[in-house]
Amino acid sequence: MKLAKRVDALTPSSTLAITAKAKELKAQGHDVIGLGAGEPDFNTPQYIIDAAVKSMEEGHTKYTPAAGLPSLKKAVSDKLSQDQKLEYSADQIFVGTGAKHVLYTLFQALLDEGDEVIIPTPYWVSYPEQVKLASGEPVYVTGHEESGFKLTPEQLDSAITSKTRALILNSPSNPTGAMYSKEELQALGEVALKHNLLIVSDEIYEKLIYDGATHTSIAEVSSELKAQTIIINGVSKSHSMTGWRIGYAAGDATLIKAMTNLASHSTSNPTTSAQYGAIAAYTEDDGSVETMRQAFEERLNAAYEKLIQIPGVTCVKPKGAFYLFPNVRKTVEACGYTDVDAWVEALLEEEKVALVPGSGFGAPDNVRLSYATSLDQFLAALERIERFVQTKTKG
Repeated sequence: MKLAKRVDALTPSSTLAITAKAKELKAQGHDVIGLGAGEPDFNTPQYIIDAAVKSMEEGHTKYTPAAGLPSLKKAVSDKLSQDQKLEYSADQIFVGTGAKHVLYTLFQALLDEGDEVIIPTPYWVSYPEQVKLASGEPVYVTGHEESGFKLTPEQLDSAITSKTRALILNSPSNPTGAMYSKEELQALGEVALKHNLLIVSDEIYEKLIYDGATHTSIAEVSSELKAQTIIINGVSKSHSMTGWRIGYAAGDATLIKAMTNLASHSTSNPTTSAQYGAIAAYTEDDGSVETMRQAFEERLNAAYEKLIQIPGVTCVKPKGAFYLFPNVRKTVEACGYTDVDAWVEALLEEEKVALVPGSGFGAPDNVRLSYATSLDQFLAALERIERFVQTKTKG
């Protein structure tokens, strides 16, 4: 069957083969430790579940406005006011079916054929594909390990052309956990303002930060940058609500209206009961979010120290999210492999540890390990990796 060109242009996920192999080995009864999870391993807090159930029992099971319940928009607005000291009206907020679909809707509303979007690498795997689906062109700018994987103002300035429409910033980052300081954001913002670029600020991991770090949204830096920024966020990571599919955008009212019109002809509204759960997430607090954050920080500190003891491995310690993104090129070559993806496949086959190769994130010398799993399991996986390396290098 002939398929649309837009589908043929998509790059298959580099994680699919390794994920399929891990599932196959598990089905055969093998003890596979998977470190590929992009979601918290905690259940959604009970008070959120209770709010969703109550909403259904009270008959809130019908359509809502396409851009979300007014009460949820208010909860989002209050959250942004409290956490970032940013004020947004209801017509500046769009609630969608998860932050991923909010981003998809944004690019559909923003881009015409050939428009360019600057994407720092390493990047979340869906950014370039969503840009391509909107007929745009991803422009990659390398974030180097020695600079903490962060884009510099000089790099940004040199990447801009007459076709550049937007810049994507993800802080804290998936996959690196890197986080920009206020000063770094201000420097990047000055370049964006000079060239009239829209800044797409993906802040989905903002609540998962460590070592006393402070999250800053680029929209906080100045009123000019707030006007030039659209914030993307949601409850998936912060409240362990990945399956509920609630995300939001906050920014220019004209762009928000366009996204709302698109949603009205595609998804309609986000699931009604999930919206009521999200309202509870933003208006109540039983301490669960902080408990999860503390657990992730404990895992990070314990796992990081063990990871960097593996010969040849270097790793920038993340400030946020729940991933480690080590450079394993020297380790891979010492083990007799020329390709990181092949090394990852052999590790799964021989030691039953599933990692995500960095090639899918635009960083082929790296791998991503998620510590959204128990500390015991993570440390056991690192022991297996170390054993694998020792066996291969001795051989």
